[in-house]
Amino acid sequence: MYIQYTMDQLTLPMDLAEDIPENHLVRVVNTAVNRLSDHIFANAYPGGGRDSYHPKMLTKVIIYAYTQRIYSSRQIAKSVRENVMFMWIAGRQRPDFRTINRFRSERMKAVLEKVFTAVLQFLAEENYVKLEHYFVDGTKIESNANRYTFVWGKAVVKNKMKLQEKVQTLFTTIEETEKQEDLEHRGQELQELGDASQITSEKLEQALKQLEIQLEEKPKDKPLKKAVRILRKDLLPRLQKYESQQAILGERNSYSKTDPDATFMRMKEDHMRNGQLKPGYNVQIGTENQFILGYSLHQRPTDTRCLKPHLEQVKATLGKIPGTVIADAGYGSEENYTYLEGEQVEAIVKYGTYHKEKSKRWQQDISKIDNWQYDQEEDVWTCAAGRKLIYRYTSKDTTESGFEIEHRHYRNLDCEGCPLKSACTKAQGNREIRVSMRYLKYKQQVRKKLKSDEGYALAVRRMIEPESVFGQLKNNRGFRRFLLRGLAKVSLEVGWLSLAHNLLKKAAMDQNRNGMEQK
Repeated sequence: MYIQYTMDQLTLPMDLAEDIPENHLVRVVNTAVNRLSDHIFANAYPGGGRDSYHPKMLTKVIIYAYTQRIYSSRQIAKSVRENVMFMWIAGRQRPDFRTINRFRSERMKAVLEKVFTAVLQFLAEENYVKLEHYFVDGTKIESNANRYTFVWGKAVVKNKMKLQEKVQTLFTTIEETEKQEDLEHRGQELQELGDASQITSEKLEQALKQLEIQLEEKPKDKPLKKAVRILRKDLLPRLQKYESQQAILGERNSYSKTDPDATFMRMKEDHMRNGQLKPGYNVQIGTENQFILGYSLHQRPTDTRCLKPHLEQVKATLGKIPGTVIADAGYGSEENYTYLEGEQVEAIVKYGTYHKEKSKRWQQDISKIDNWQYDQEEDVWTCAAGRKLIYRYTSKDTTESGFEIEHRHYRNLDCEGCPLKSACTKAQGNREIRVSMRYLKYKQQVRKKLKSDEGYALAVRRMIEPESVFGQLKNNRGFRRFLLRGLAKVSLEVGWLSLAHNLLKKAAMDQNRNGMEQK
């Protein structure tokens, strides 16, 4: 049950409101949240316990605080007590910092996306956005983690292998001792462990228990007693630690001990200019008219593999993917083009070499197959020297995400005596090429779209869409480091930021419209 209050009855003095620049913004936030249905917040308050502050009031306070560059729960609670704008939007109630933080990071876990979608629906109804174009980009934001508490995947694998070899050597020594003494259980433990790479903490635990049974039968066996002590107090705990670290890493190559969900990435904010890796998250957003239509958080530094999961989340939130997706060359992979085609979405997505292909150096480079001719009927490539490369066989590669890429292999029958060979290839034999025909088809489609007036205009517009939003968030709003830890809580922070940005953008556009009407 909520403490009800009547926000509309609490009005600011108009003369004071006119002197405060935030007056219009605070009313925009108030109106937008008031339009939300109370049923949206039902999951946040299952019932029972003491009466709670109304979730709409807390939502307004947090959104408005984010528009004012106030992100700390303690600072928000202080503003509610001291700032007239916060007093007004809070209805003169004073939630403490624990209540604000708990609501922001726990209560709204299953609710914030619904709130974001509902506000986006209001913006669409008022023609601020049309949900036709979707401009995608990503940025890296540092996590709230110690920069020097890193765990590297390669180091874990290396140390684990050394430990496994050490365990195997120890058991080999025990086996040889057992053979000499002709004990009853000779060699059984080593056979159970198998090869060094197959040694797990579970297998080692079982083998160790058998050794401990042998030690009870032979308590004065000092070598066996020493081996059991080393295994129990040193090797087994270390192996368990390495396995736990690998479980946390998953497909990643690093994580932070203070925020295990954060991955070490290279940030643009590199003040020392030494390429230092910092723990952080890859934030992906999609915009239209500089309003955020969708957001997602990723542990992968590169943008390429983030597009599909990001759009899947947008699809789950909005019910569909906007008709046209526009992105830079960082997203131009065969896997992404295939996915967008399957979703029947028009892709204005550059590929990695798009701008290089326009250079004179590239167009004069006879080693590039883009400058060759392909005969689809005969299935042959003709090089710059006029010699043909014949199809040989097809191979298939699988990416980390499980996407299968088919490559066709071609070889020139005779490059000997070719005057252009030195400029064409460094290989001693005949020139061979490996081509993904599907990827070539997608590249041709992208070139055609980008050469059209509409495609070129959208590609140019992309540079002022998500980039401007990131500039607002990181520079104007001063949000360069997350306050919370963990993927789930950090995702909520991005959601609050996105809500605040959209309402701030709406307030700015309203102000501009009012100014134009007065003129």
